[in-house]
Amino acid sequence: MTTLVLSLILLAAGFICFTMKKHANLQAGQSMFTIMGIGAFILSAVFAVSSCVRVVPTGHTGVVTTFGKVEDVTYEAGINFVAPWKKVTNMDNRTQKASLALNCFSSDIQEVTLTYTVNYQIDKANAQTIYKTIGVDYFEKVVQPKILEAVKGVFAKYNAESLIASRGILSTEVEEILADSLSQYNVQLVSTSIEDIDFTDSFTDAVEAKQVAEQNKLRAQTEQEQAIIEANAKAEMRVIEANAQAESQIVAAQADAEVAKIGADAAEYQGIKDAAIMSNLGEMLQKYPELIKYYYVTNWNGELPETMLGDDSSVLMQMK
Repeated sequence: MTTLVLSLILLAAGFICFTMKKHANLQAGQSMFTIMGIGAFILSAVFAVSSCVRVVPTGHTGVVTTFGKVEDVTYEAGINFVAPWKKVTNMDNRTQKASLALNCFSSDIQEVTLTYTVNYQIDKANAQTIYKTIGVDYFEKVVQPKILEAVKGVFAKYNAESLIASRGILSTEVEEILADSLSQYNVQLVSTSIEDIDFTDSFTDAVEAKQVAEQNKLRAQTEQEQAIIEANAKAEMRVIEANAQAESQIVAAQADAEVAKIGADAAEYQGIKDAAIMSNLGEMLQKYPELIKYYYVTNWNGELPETMLGDDSSVLMQMK
């Protein structure tokens, strides 16, 4: 619009120069006004053409307004020719990043400070709607308040200790709430992250003390359990040793019994064997009386007996 005004001013100046030329008396004065008039017309034409050119940068969408009214048409990136009375506002449709330092409270009224980073972009097809209903400062008007609302609402559901261990769950819950609320304003949520969660010094000290106490308790329980395990192991070892000794004694007793039985069986067998031999020998002597004389002769050592019994068994004769 400013370029168009300048063009009109220069055009008017050109007409004035040519008008003054007609009333000038000197030739030099007429030539000067002619040059000035032509220059004014040329500059007026240049400004008039330039007022119709609109350049939309890459990654932007041009929203067209006519005397403040938003048109339904939008311009893509590049050079576009429009009527000089129309205005083109460039809306950035690239992915944008913003980081906010926030203060909020947990469910147990512990103050929490954090940095919340969000990547977002506007819906390119509805750029004119965003401009019409919100304006170019849609981040300050919509995105930032929705971030504060989502983060504080989710953090207030958890106590301080849960917030420390549940960063992944927190991020997911905040992202789901924020994506739903921003989509109503034609803003798309790309990604989010929760960074630098911090608490007051007093709470941090209390958490550290509690962790130390829990570690000491866990260490004591571990040592107690280890002692119980060792005692049980020793008791089991004693039982095993006692059982082994008892089994060893049983095995030894069974072995002794087996040996005694074997010995008894051997003695019984030897007795049976000797009886059988004597029985057989008696039968042989009765059957073969000459066999006694044979064994006597074959086994005689050549010495005569010192005593002898006669037919009368009451008479004992001394041979020497």
